[in-house]
This record gives sequence, structure tokens and C-alpha cells, in this order.
Amino acid sequence: MAPSTTKRTLYRLPDVAPTLDAMFDALDHDYLASLGADIRIPKGRLTVPSLVVTAPMEKEEASWVPDVSRTTGLAFSEPVRRPSCLHLLAVDDHVYAIGYDQGFRLIPNRLKDKRFGLSFAIRQVDPMQVQDLASQALGEARTDITIAPGGMPVLRLGIQEHSQIVRRLGGYLDGRALTRARAGRGEIFSADGGCGLRLPLGIEAEDLVADIREIARVCREVAPQPALEFVEHIVPLKDDPIVTRLEHALDDALGGPADGRIASTIPMDHWEDYSAAHAFHMKINSHEAGRSDKFDLEYVLRRARVQRAGRRLEALRQGTVTLYGHRRAAAQDALASTTVLRWIEANLSLGSRRFCLLDGEWYEMGAAYLDSVRNTVARLFPTSPSVNLPPWRDGDTERSYNAHVPDQVDGYVCMDRKNAKNPLRPTTEFEVCDLVTADGTLVMVKHAHGGSGPLSHLFSQGLLAVQLLQKSAEVRAEFARRAFEESKGKHVLPDDFMPRRVVFAILLKHGTVLTPDTLFPFSQVTLAQAARTLELWGVTVEVVGIPEVPSGVDGRPDLFRTAA
Repeated sequence: MAPSTTKRTLYRLPDVAPTLDAMFDALDHDYLASLGADIRIPKGRLTVPSLVVTAPMEKEEASWVPDVSRTTGLAFSEPVRRPSCLHLLAVDDHVYAIGYDQGFRLIPNRLKDKRFGLSFAIRQVDPMQVQDLASQALGEARTDITIAPGGMPVLRLGIQEHSQIVRRLGGYLDGRALTRARAGRGEIFSADGGCGLRLPLGIEAEDLVADIREIARVCREVAPQPALEFVEHIVPLKDDPIVTRLEHALDDALGGPADGRIASTIPMDHWEDYSAAHAFHMKINSHEAGRSDKFDLEYVLRRARVQRAGRRLEALRQGTVTLYGHRRAAAQDALASTTVLRWIEANLSLGSRRFCLLDGEWYEMGAAYLDSVRNTVARLFPTSPSVNLPPWRDGDTERSYNAHVPDQVDGYVCMDRKNAKNPLRPTTEFEVCDLVTADGTLVMVKHAHGGSGPLSHLFSQGLLAVQLLQKSAEVRAEFARRAFEESKGKHVLPDDFMPRRVVFAILLKHGTVLTPDTLFPFSQVTLAQAARTLELWGVTVEVVGIPEVPSGVDGRPDLFRTAA
């Protein structure tokens, strides 16, 4: 039986009108002519405007033949023919493009929506099963790529939400409205989104159009997944006066000696081209290109310095970097051509504010930090907590509250002051947690009536406890033994117990309900830092408010639900 879908990369071309004429005019006809390309208009099956471009990609001799001949002394010739296809189609309000084989190289880069695939991915990829993630760190000229074929929670990937720009995200999704899911009876499959969106698309005309419409609907109507919405928090500057000042400052910096503020980077959508390239040609306001086997930042800066003041930045914006698959750099070997500006990262300051130019756009460093803290804290407050804690009775202390919890709710063991030896200082002890549940959740309890200080201690306790349980066999064994003893044999943890969840249970001053907004500002910062670290270690973090006994209620045990 013929397959109903095939895995392809879909691009969106937002600035091209959804008409045949506009799609035709948007193509790079000089480049296509050099390849001997043909342009056809499909008839019959497709009910939307569509163009198909085919290019033979023929060469009389493979570019590697001379090298092999020199090395081996053998005289031979091998031709190359790698036909490619580009399919443009207008679906409703947008034009989309699909490349077959090397057909994606026929799409002019300037036309692509750089975040189209990513926009879909953060709305549909399961944040607990992320398979690959690529990001760029602001101000560090660094690209991080993580690959986890089996999928893992995004929170374990260590993303600094306020200082890293996610460029690509891939993972499992349940695309129930897509052809692949319908044909596979609900099969879970994966997608990879960056500039383009790579996933199984329908082969039949009506299936392909339906899939594109569903993808457009998701991007238009579906909110990002809460655990992935941080991807959209770091946005380029839109303040024109600030951008203008930064461009003037960068133009001045390009005219001076190299001082480390300008570094080289790699456009994320050309990472694979960069890895495959054997020759780089850089042309900046000249007929002759600078040639190298890598991107040559020194050459770029030299060419910038000889430009007139006020024209240096524009020269880089108009200049090109062309990557070739072979050092002889024949036209047929061209992998990609982009503006020079996308290959540099610049770090500049205006007064106390710090900015970074990345991939041709300006970002303010630290601008998203407070939003990142607020969003991190907000997601730690679950609508349905995993623990069921009884109310705090009038006159309770932390010690008496913890001691009475197991009497009121099944499944808890009080570990308050049941200390373990500190392997870092054998003469001292430390408290792992106040309560532990039947499933091994560590509960840290705090009555924070005196400000943010007690909470900072609470969050530090969580970090220390988890780290020592993960790193010390002695601590694990002792904690399991103490839990068994305190529960009189009812609570059995394995000797190799590793915590998977930490709950910070907090009571604020009388009458104040714990919410992300009522948490002390300093505590929000320390909580966010602790949570990110714990999540990186594979531990889920929750924050719950301890309720108080309502006025007129005596707090008898039969008022409380029993934990499952």
C-alpha cells in the first residue's frame, strides 16, 4: 500500500501575495536560469494557486574528481546529476513552499518566515518529550544544540529563559487533525520547527492542502504550551530611536580597531550548510570576493574599516557570504548566500543598558529577566497540587504542624528534625525535608511571617537536600532507613531512593493567601533560581499555600480529606 504521507519541510513566505503572478515574481530568475530550471503550473488536482520549479542540477564532472585523480593517479570522470524540485502553493492568505531533494535552496532566503516552524512547535510539541533544541546565548557568541532522540522534558535542558533565544525545537506531538495521524490511527509522531517546519505531510493534493490549513490554524488560534511559551518572551527591539542610536554606535565601532565587541556567529537556519561548506566567499562593496575555507571575521572587519563613516553598517547589510560545498566554488556547488550582517554578533551599551545584535536584530540583554522570573514562579503553582496538606491551626508552630500532619492525612511521614549526617562536614547534620509522602515527594514546610529570609533558607534546603540525596549513597541509605523507622515500617523507600518531586509548602502571615503575586519579590527571584536548578536535575517543583483553619472550625482530623 502506497504511503499517505512523506516527511518534508514546509516554509511560509509571508511577504508574497497568494497569487500566481506574485509567486512567479518572487523567484530568483537569474539563479534559476543558471541552473537550467523550468517553471510549471499544475493543472487539475490542486485547487489552489501553485507553481512547480524543477532544476536538473547537472555537472559534467563531480567537483571531487580532480582531487582523487591527483591523490591516486587514476584518470577518470564522473558526471553529477541531482535533480531538485520546489513547490510553491498559495493556501488561503499565505504562500508556502516545499523543497524536494535540494529544492529548498531554490527559495530566496529573504522570503522565509524565520520563526514559522518554531511558532508551530511551541504550540504542539509535547514539552515533556523534546527531542532536539537549538538556542543562541545573547552576548556570548555561542550556539547550544541538544539532541535527545528518546525525548526529555524541556525543563531539563537548562535553558536560561531570559538570555537564550530558541531557534529550533523538535519533539513528539499528537497532531490528530493531520493526515499522518488519521492514516496511522492516532499514531504519535514528531515534528521539528525552526525557520521551516519538518513533519509528515499528505501526498494527495487534498491532504496536503488540509495539512497546511491545520498548521496555519494552530499558529493562528492555539496558545503556546505553558512550558514552552518562554520561547516568545525574548523579542527584537522595536524602539526605532534606540535602534537608530545602536546602529550609529555599531557603525563607529566598525571603523575602529577590533576590541572584542564584535564576534562571528552562525545563522541558525544555515547551521547544516556551515558544517557542509568547504569554501566561503565574502563580498563587501567590491567586485572581488574574499575567499576562505571558513567565515573570516578579520576580513569582514578590514573591509568595514575602509568604508566611509556612516556607510559601514550598510556595507555589511548589503554584503554577502556565499557558502560552497567544494573549495572550487562552482555555481552549482553553492549551498547558501546570506547578508554578511547575519554572521556577526555585536555587544554594545547605551549608558547602563546593554544590547546585543544577533542574526541582524537588536536585543536588550536582561530586558526579559523579570518576566522570566514571574513566568517561572507562576508555573510552579499548580491548579491541582500533588499533595493534600491540612490547614494550619491557630497556635501551631512549624514543629507541631509537621508532627500532626501524619495524624490527619494518610501517607505522610514526619521527618522534621530527623536529620542525616552531612557528608561535606561529618561532624554536622542537615534536615532533608519536613514531610515525605508515600510516593517519595519531599515536602518542605515554612511559616514565612518574618519576610523573605525564611523562604530563602527553605529554597536552599531544597537544593541541598536533593543534591546530597543524588550524590551521596550514605545520605540516601540513611534517609530511607529513618523514613522506615519513623513510619514504624509502613513507609518503605528503596536504599537507592532518588527524589523526583519537591513541594515547598508555605504559610504567609495571617489572612494572606499565597499566590505568585503575594510572594515576596526577593523570594520570587530565589525561588525561580532554585526551581530551574532542581528541574535541570530532573526534579519537579511545586509551591502550595498551606490553608488556615477557617474561623469557628476546630480543626478536627475528620474534616480533612485522606490522601490517595
